Amino acid sequence: MYRRQFRKVASFDKTFNSGSKRSKFKKTELSLNKEVSNKTVSDTAFGIERSFNRMNKNSNFSKKPKFARKSFSSGRVFKSRFNVCKNTGQNIHFSRYINKAVITEKVEKFVPEHFFTDFNIDEKLKNNILEKGYCEPTPIQDKIIPHVLHGVDVVGIANTGTGKTAAFLIPLIQKVIKNSKEEILIVVPTRELATQIQDELKSFINGIKIFSVCCVGGAPIGRQISELKYWNNFVIGTPGRLKDLINRKCLNLLPFSTIVLDEADRMLDMGFIADMKLIMSKMSEKRHTLFFSATVSKEVESLVKAFLKDPVTISVKTGDTAKSVDQDVVKIAGREKIDVLHDLLIKPEFNKVLIFGKTKHGVERLSKTLNDRGFKSDSIHGDKNQTARQRALNKFKEGLVQILVATDVAARGLDIPDVTHVINYDVPATYDDYVHRIGRTGRGNKKGKAITFV
Repeated sequence: MYRRQFRKVASFDKTFNSGSKRSKFKKTELSLNKEVSNKTVSDTAFGIERSFNRMNKNSNFSKKPKFARKSFSSGRVFKSRFNVCKNTGQNIHFSRYINKAVITEKVEKFVPEHFFTDFNIDEKLKNNILEKGYCEPTPIQDKIIPHVLHGVDVVGIANTGTGKTAAFLIPLIQKVIKNSKEEILIVVPTRELATQIQDELKSFINGIKIFSVCCVGGAPIGRQISELKYWNNFVIGTPGRLKDLINRKCLNLLPFSTIVLDEADRMLDMGFIADMKLIMSKMSEKRHTLFFSATVSKEVESLVKAFLKDPVTISVKTGDTAKSVDQDVVKIAGREKIDVLHDLLIKPEFNKVLIFGKTKHGVERLSKTLNDRGFKSDSIHGDKNQTARQRALNKFKEGLVQILVATDVAARGLDIPDVTHVINYDVPATYDDYVHRIGRTGRGNKKGKAITFV
């Protein structure tokens, strides 16, 4: 499950007067001039907001607090100290969201050093690769597959949509073909990415006796425990669910000799560093480690030093954003955001649109509002269970809905074909989040459009 990380706010004066049974907030720290009667407020940001909602109904307050939210993340800035948001965001100038797609520039065609038929892999695996329509490897596949086949630790740095899933799956499948007792762990930050890797794996191992299980939060753990009782060459999962299974003694990692850490920077952002370290500590020190990240921060570098031994670093990152994505902004200028969005979505070219919002509640509310306005929309966020999230994603992929509204759980790794537009309804918290969001469009050789509301 996704962990909410609550940040502490200013402390409260919890000294009670037994006669009046009143407690007071520290006025100097919270800049509030009202007393709270008969209530004890949690010292977390979300607890504060919930507690005040209850007090508005049950206490003697005659006025609504000044920090009440406005609908649909309208951008209103709350100056009270109660406004402690989870992702307040970087101070990013809107000009960074403007970048016209390159139309006339001649791009030199990548010439791979290998073809899939050149790799030292099983014939059945080669046939499955060709049946998927893969003819020539992408740059990251061309450079990483030979190293993985030789058992070398690898650090892969690549833009989204470059084919890195196949870059590690193909050589690892060959590893299992050579040794049927091989056990491989793949750790990813989100449920959707885990499911996508599972589906990709199944397409590569068609007709080959290789078994796998997907272990993610939001899905029944009992079924996953039952599947773990059988032999599995691949275990694919999210850190939180894997940790839970380890603690229940349903998953023993000691026999696993290979681990893949995919989207490692995202796992760091989501607060999974402790879980990642726990998982690695449960494995043998003699292991084969593959590490993939879109960015290289100091935290990522420290993980590489801690987890990998003499790794080969392969970077095929060509820039922050793809040249095939036309990026622009829409200035709200006092208008209602929902009306501006409506005017965009009724245009015929907006036929498959991914909209990103900041909060789970805001995303769900926006999706319902769009449905009320006659659009076909669904949503993905952390409050939905895995079945509901996968159903919404499949409907969007199959064209049953025109619009998918999502939090950043859909920003990384997901391969959704033919997304015409990505709209940042809420400004992303960081520029890295922006890069990954707009990477859902303009994939392969197709053009895409990214719009950010400012």
